[in-house]
Amino acid sequence: MLSSLQQTSAPAATWIVRWLVGLVFLLEGIKKFLFVAAWGAGRFARIGIPHPQFFGPFVGCVEIVCGFLLLIGLFTRFASIALLIDISVAILSTKVPILMKQGWWPAEAEARTDYSMFMGLLFLLIVGAGVWSLDARARGIRKRSSA
Repeated sequence: MLSSLQQTSAPAATWIVRWLVGLVFLLEGIKKFLFVAAWGAGRFARIGIPHPQFFGPFVGCVEIVCGFLLLIGLFTRFASIALLIDISVAILSTKVPILMKQGWWPAEAEARTDYSMFMGLLFLLIVGAGVWSLDARARGIRKRSSA
């Protein structure tokens, strides 16, 4: 099972998507600890997430760990699944209410990053980390320089 999660034949250029998505999640996770009232438990309480003192730090840890895993290309599919759950909850709890109250265009404007991250994670889930990754190295795939 673990071996199939690390399997990848995606091109070397996949690292660009990994770094884009991984860095966004890593930084979002860090913000949940640095700015607790604005981005962590305080924000979770304002939007109605139950047990915000638990889920704020928990989500922050998931975003930091899985974001870092994407950056190095290790357990990329596992990290993508965890972050797909994370971003889906974020969309449902923050963007759907905007859609219901203010309509399509305000919700679309607020959701740009969210759906971009969602699509990037789907891409990584489907293709894997690419040949320039620790997943590929663990599977013994030789690096190739072509994109």
